[in-house]
Amino acid sequence: MGPARRRDALRLRGGGSPPLLRLFPGRLSAFPLFLLALLLGCASLLWLQLSCSGEGPAPGGQHRGVPRQPCPPPAPPQPPEEPAWGPHRLALLVPFRERFEELLAFVPYMHRFLSKKRIRHRIFILNQVDHFRFNRASLINVGFLESGNDTDYIAMHDVDLLPLNEHLDYSFPEAGPFHVASPELHPLYHYKTYVGGILLLTKQHYELCNGMSNRFWGWGREDDEFYRRIKGAGLQVRRPSGITTGYETFQHLHDPAWRKRDQKRIAAQKAGTVQGGSGGRPEQREVPNRVTDRSERGRSPLHRP
Repeated sequence: MGPARRRDALRLRGGGSPPLLRLFPGRLSAFPLFLLALLLGCASLLWLQLSCSGEGPAPGGQHRGVPRQPCPPPAPPQPPEEPAWGPHRLALLVPFRERFEELLAFVPYMHRFLSKKRIRHRIFILNQVDHFRFNRASLINVGFLESGNDTDYIAMHDVDLLPLNEHLDYSFPEAGPFHVASPELHPLYHYKTYVGGILLLTKQHYELCNGMSNRFWGWGREDDEFYRRIKGAGLQVRRPSGITTGYETFQHLHDPAWRKRDQKRIAAQKAGTVQGGSGGRPEQREVPNRVTDRSERGRSPLHRP
């Protein structure tokens, strides 16, 4: 190292300023530097936008009307409200616990099925997350309360039952409860008072029935009790007509090993519950769950303790 370079190195080690800092005034504060960095950042973003949109100058001084590099994809527009789909919107209430393979098949299938029939819909997955026995009726009550004011009728729908016949009616049941999975069509249950599987009701009729009873833990009996509530409210259950596919009308995804009928009532349980309130709106107690809205416009998780 020569004498001149050795003196420069000694000067820096002795407290001298680096050459880059000597370009700025000695009393330069941090604010002008921050402002300069902000301006440079804005300029780079503006240049990126112009180059991405094809509005900036191209190399060689020629103006190009096409993008020279990929742009971030724009947000997809919301689907317009089509009058041909009618004024009503269905809340598909799906009681659920631990059957993810069935759920993965159910949600996209039902969305396609209802969209093909031009049924406005929102799909609510009612997931019970505690360790008590399954309480289907209580989950449906919660789903009814969470379904919002933009839906005016509900479908109490089993996750393991897929409609195969495109002539099955899922439209607004103005005349009364409509049992889609009727005893003549359901692959397993054929007694006359059966209203399980898939049942459509207007929200007004569901409130008239005071919701479903929360007293049934495990599989079974809550549908039979709800049939008595329907009759007590003066409503008549209607069922499909003109369906010729018989027991092949639905695909049943359920594993028989899961479907043990539990005849025990709430008296055998240590967890207390209450029935739907007398005020006309169904209530739910002590069934921790998560309600997930998988609507045709996106996903929005809702929580209810």
